[in-house]
Amino acid sequence: MTVEFSEGPVSATSRYRDLGAHPLTIDGKSGTHFSVWAPNATEVSVLLNQNRWNPGANPLAPSDRGVWSGFVPGAKHGDIYKFAIKTQSGEVIEKSDPVAFHCESPPKSGSIIWDMSGYSWKDEDWIRKRQETDWYNEPVSIYEVHLGSWRKPTDGRRYFSYKELAPQLIEYCRQMGYTHLQLMPITEYPFDGSWGYQVTGFYAPTSRYGTPQDFMEFVDLCHQAGIGVLIDWVPAHFPRDGHSLAQFDGTACYEHADPRQGAHPDWGTLVFNYDRFEVKEFLWSSARFWADVYHVDGLRFDAVASMLYLDYSREEGEWIPNKYGGRENLGAIEFLQELNTQLHGDFPGILTIAEESTSWGGVSRPVYTGGLGFSMKWDMGWMNDTLSYLRNDPVHRSYHQNELSFRMMYAFTENFVLPLSHDEVVHGKRSLLSQMPGDYWQQFANLRILYGYQYTSPGKKLLFMGGELGQWTEWNHDEELDWALEGHMFHDGLRRFVGDLNQLYRNEPALYDGECEPGCFQWIQADDWQNSVFAWIRTNRENSESLIVICNFTPVPRGNYRIGVPEKGYYQEVMNSDSEHYGGSNVGNIGGVMSESIAMHGLPQSVSLFLPPLGILVLKHTDQPPSIALEEIDQEDTGEFEASGRKTESQVATDPPKKPSDVSKKSIG
Repeated sequence: MTVEFSEGPVSATSRYRDLGAHPLTIDGKSGTHFSVWAPNATEVSVLLNQNRWNPGANPLAPSDRGVWSGFVPGAKHGDIYKFAIKTQSGEVIEKSDPVAFHCESPPKSGSIIWDMSGYSWKDEDWIRKRQETDWYNEPVSIYEVHLGSWRKPTDGRRYFSYKELAPQLIEYCRQMGYTHLQLMPITEYPFDGSWGYQVTGFYAPTSRYGTPQDFMEFVDLCHQAGIGVLIDWVPAHFPRDGHSLAQFDGTACYEHADPRQGAHPDWGTLVFNYDRFEVKEFLWSSARFWADVYHVDGLRFDAVASMLYLDYSREEGEWIPNKYGGRENLGAIEFLQELNTQLHGDFPGILTIAEESTSWGGVSRPVYTGGLGFSMKWDMGWMNDTLSYLRNDPVHRSYHQNELSFRMMYAFTENFVLPLSHDEVVHGKRSLLSQMPGDYWQQFANLRILYGYQYTSPGKKLLFMGGELGQWTEWNHDEELDWALEGHMFHDGLRRFVGDLNQLYRNEPALYDGECEPGCFQWIQADDWQNSVFAWIRTNRENSESLIVICNFTPVPRGNYRIGVPEKGYYQEVMNSDSEHYGGSNVGNIGGVMSESIAMHGLPQSVSLFLPPLGILVLKHTDQPPSIALEEIDQEDTGEFEASGRKTESQVATDPPKKPSDVSKKSIG
């Protein structure tokens, strides 16, 4: 399958097929057809090397829609160009092409004529599978990546290319068990420090890492390896850079003229005018372009809340109400609803994910029910409450029990993604590991229980790169991840734990099948605030697979802790964050426990457990225990355990946690 624009007439969602620069041959003459929207310009011409960047040398003709078009013989693939636009005041300004497919590397700002054909896709099987997949009931575990700082070359170059990054990232994601990559914005942007969120090229993958075909190969190789690719997409605002969209033809084309509507107070950027059809057309087409031409599997919409509210980050008198006197941006709502409807209709299986930080209702509900139509929404409340809870010293957590339990009051009002993203490790917040309280050992244990809590809670998963390594320093876009941590016991243990969590998530239907529906979750214990313990059941849609999850958010191990369970039988310990394999103290239950006919927590059976310090246990029901004899435990280890095979509470409480090398793996079975 060769790269071509999709067939059919040009529509409001596919203007990239006529706008921009398209190499072609007319009457035997090779050249390029240029087309640009500049409704208030008095003259528009193309600037190129071949005309010595002389305004007026290659003029374009206007249409009644304000689109200027024309054919320039000899203009070819790889040539750099801009548009010379004469404003109504007579000033001539130079602008990059808003629909350029390729751009010069910053700080240069020219557009590049680019032939988008010539790449043969080999991802038919993936696309077919994507179309048939119900992502709401399949595991979605996302590794968020900034391509420029995941790894750095050692030969003096600033970046690896798309083609160089692909095999490295694919191998790493497969080892770690992620289902999807999410790339921080790769749409062209001028300033590295914006991380890509101030976009000037809504149709161009950044040239920092290579050509459009290089990015096609990156996506294609990911698909062939069974890894989905999501990209950050920024329809909320754009920068004021003179070569780009701002005052494009000398007037406010893409933005509102009134700064109370058109200027973003937080970021110093400009807000799109969603009430203008041509602006919506530009953004609709951009979103469709990435799915059509680059086969991306989804778009994560940045800063949706700033789009929905006219008074976002504005004081009284700094914003203009809508026609009904309200604060809702009606044009933005309509834009998002129409875009989600189009994308899901044209690209079955694609994901649209909203970063929406307020309680706006129905973000991930269908448009026909009044929702915005997104596939999923980031659960910012979960992220804030969870990190707030874990930043507390464990001795104070008993006073904050509801910060974790509250989430289940709204957990199924949307289709949620649980994000631990780049936003949590920048601007002085420190890395996730450094945010954890306690000594060295406790910081790692806290981070393991955080990840375990994330992966066993209902909702799709997202972790920003470096979180799995246990970086001590917060993320710096100019530096690569601290790969020197590899080989250090606790950091390696943390990475193994994240990888095993991904495998557990992918292998256990109780953790993903129906995770957007309330029937998948049942509290066992949520009010033991004195001990900071939580326990719950995860179940799949058919109620045929279930797991028991228990979290002890204190460094105090708890012996003979009894919880109710739904079935008689053996409960195998399939995950223990305190395993020495992960850097823990190896407190556990010798592989599992038998239930007893003691009703508790409204359930007919119960089990008595030894809860590890700052640990999470995941238990799976089986009818019979595995045939493991206690005599297999080394004789020198038996002195550390009771007859039950568990370390005594007094031993763990009085002795500091041992290093993994000092503790037998057999203590957890």
